[in-house]
Amino acid sequence: MTPKIHPTAYIAPTAILGENVTLGPFAVIDDNVELGANCQIGAHAVVQPYVKMGEGNVLHPHAVLGGLPQDTSFKAETVSWLKIGDNNVFREGFTAHRSATENTDTTIGSECFFMNNSHVAHDCVIGNKVIFANNVAIGGFVEVGDNVFMGGGAVAHQFCRIGSYAIVQGLTGLSKDVIPFMLIGGRPAKHYHLNSVGLRRAGIKGDDYKVLSSAFRLLRNKKPLDELQATKELIYLQQWLAIKSKRGSHGFI
Repeated sequence: MTPKIHPTAYIAPTAILGENVTLGPFAVIDDNVELGANCQIGAHAVVQPYVKMGEGNVLHPHAVLGGLPQDTSFKAETVSWLKIGDNNVFREGFTAHRSATENTDTTIGSECFFMNNSHVAHDCVIGNKVIFANNVAIGGFVEVGDNVFMGGGAVAHQFCRIGSYAIVQGLTGLSKDVIPFMLIGGRPAKHYHLNSVGLRRAGIKGDDYKVLSSAFRLLRNKKPLDELQATKELIYLQQWLAIKSKRGSHGFI
């Protein structure tokens, strides 16, 4: 099928549009942009240069993808990218910036949902099935794992890591890493307990859940995890903990 383009939309000469793309009134698709099939770009939404987007993404009105990094040393002629997977939803006022470093990427996975006025800064790495509630903002070089939920108004300092299946309470300020599978909140932020609801919804229950519960009891007591059953979740946790952190972790380890 051919693209469905409103007559007031602007498409730059070098932009590449997949099949069945929809562009609303006054939408802007700039040079060096690739949109996959079935993407929907709302009224007044802007996709700036050096953005590559997969299929089935929905960009609501007044959202902006691929803006210049908010880095005072960045030079506008730098070639860097914002790369996005498939089937994401970007609500009104969302912004994501391309990388601040030559020939590198800010990346967003697939099936994520970014609510109104949330923000992904330069050089961030966002996993799959991530949800940012309204007004969430993360600084540069932040890593967010799969199936993370960030509550409204939560913010993360540059270089923080947020492990998969974590849930961050609304209005929480993160200055250190968030351990996978955990619920974190408060001021100052601290890990409270496992993200039990999120884990069960994801099918992590029974013996797999019990292994994670035992793992966090051991971590609180600063004991090794070697004697626990090597479930998929435990292996991921051990690998995540083995990576040297630039910020350290909130709470008990």
